[in-house]
Amino acid sequence: MCGITGKIYLDNRRVLVKELNLMNRAIAHRGPDDEGIYISKNRKVGLGNTRLAILDLSKRGHMPMEYMNRYVITYNGEIYNYLTEQKKLIKKGYVFKSRSDTEVILALYHEYGIKCINHLRGMFSFVIYDSQEQIIFAAVGKLGKKPLKYFWDGRSMIFASELKAILTQEEVKASPDYIAIHNYFTYGFVSSPRTGFNQIYKLQPAHYIILDLKNKSLVKERYWKADFNRKLDISEGEWVDRILSLLRESVKLRMIADVPVGAFLSGGIDSSMVVALMAQESKRRIKTFTIGFKEPAMNELRYAKKISQMYNTEHNELVVTKESIENLPWLVKQFEEPFFDPSALVTYFVSKLASEKVKVVLNGDGGDENFAGYDRFFRLRRDVFLEQGRNLILAGYPIYSLFGKRIKALARGDRFLNKLNLPLSARYASYNSIFLNNEKNDLYNSYFRDITKGINSVGLMDEFFIESEANDLADRALYADLCLYLPEDLLVKVDIASMSVSLEGRSPFLDYKFVEMAAQIPFSLKIKNGQSKYILKKAAEQLIPKDNIYRS
Repeated sequence: MCGITGKIYLDNRRVLVKELNLMNRAIAHRGPDDEGIYISKNRKVGLGNTRLAILDLSKRGHMPMEYMNRYVITYNGEIYNYLTEQKKLIKKGYVFKSRSDTEVILALYHEYGIKCINHLRGMFSFVIYDSQEQIIFAAVGKLGKKPLKYFWDGRSMIFASELKAILTQEEVKASPDYIAIHNYFTYGFVSSPRTGFNQIYKLQPAHYIILDLKNKSLVKERYWKADFNRKLDISEGEWVDRILSLLRESVKLRMIADVPVGAFLSGGIDSSMVVALMAQESKRRIKTFTIGFKEPAMNELRYAKKISQMYNTEHNELVVTKESIENLPWLVKQFEEPFFDPSALVTYFVSKLASEKVKVVLNGDGGDENFAGYDRFFRLRRDVFLEQGRNLILAGYPIYSLFGKRIKALARGDRFLNKLNLPLSARYASYNSIFLNNEKNDLYNSYFRDITKGINSVGLMDEFFIESEANDLADRALYADLCLYLPEDLLVKVDIASMSVSLEGRSPFLDYKFVEMAAQIPFSLKIKNGQSKYILKKAAEQLIPKDNIYRS
């Protein structure tokens, strides 16, 4: 796990060592174990890296890494199948000098070109410089777990894992992107490719960039997306077996490390399943980490402790109090983009707790996105039903007097009726929205209102509903969560909070093969008999107590 930095000029300017050092220093927390820089012979390309050593702790894993006197890479992430791919490459005649996954990526790129990303099972963002072809190839993993942000003005590209590094460069004039802020007031985050700053972008999940230094051209392409139309018609028992088998494999791969590995444990279904499988696959006691609260209604410590005792983990707890809010200003600086998630502070505290004993933690992220774990899916089902009576309600038929007026009498009733005028994709966006488009007008002065006039933030959701091409409306919503909420909120929260304390987070539920398998499960098995995550809960029954599975 690392922080990556870099600077590329397409004109007569030259990259300076001090510029790369400034960038590395700004994100040193992402990689306190080692740092390095590379500058090409013509001084047009500069790459930097700060390293958190997880695999091959020797200097042979140093980055930026050069390969075959042609390629140079700066890389952030972990490739869990690198040993398998390495064996295949050795049979083809490749020789490796290190035990790191970084060198394997370079060899795969030499062998397959941009199609190397189809061989990578893990989380990553990287930038490769091909000095022979004068090409920059940059890519982000399928689910977007590791960020790559970049400044681009047609004459230069400056990139890094975090904005802090980019903003150290004199070419970058920090000016706010008002449309990004407008969208933020709806979602609570800034969606890719925007960052909140003009001319600074985020590379979207499952995308790559090719920058041709000779032709001065930039191309961006998508290389993968989840397919929700290839459903499998098999029994519940067969699905349970598949879920457990693939999740076990995913957990086992993510336990590969040359440093201590632990796990976040809330006592809920997802993290408890991960801890259970880790304990079964490990010869050592698993270190687990839990955050609790003084307020009984919010305190999950007893559920986490139950799993810890069941699997004999080395358990660590921290009770967060109201005084913890003092850390908020520092954390806001870490997140750097406009970002609203109430659990960000708690995620930081559990990361800090874990970082005192391990360098790597597994978590349960992705369980809700794969198996419809949010209450908004029940609301979507309700709105599909109401859609059928929508015209009657809004046209003033007798049903309106019985139903519509009563709704108006309720708190936010007008907002509910307004939502019935929206397409279902926009209604789905509104379930978690802070402000709808018309509500934001009251926040803005005339200048800001004019700038954002006609910009439909809620329409972002519609784009993903269409892009999914899914036959089932609920599957379109699941796809949208995978493309919007998951990478822009949940994964950002965990990446920033954990990397701020030099901790690597790994997510077995977000293995792309597991995501592809989950997409093949009929939605009727994800919500059934009033139970969300129905089929996952059936699988969980083989690992953890029902009290943990079916609690409030």
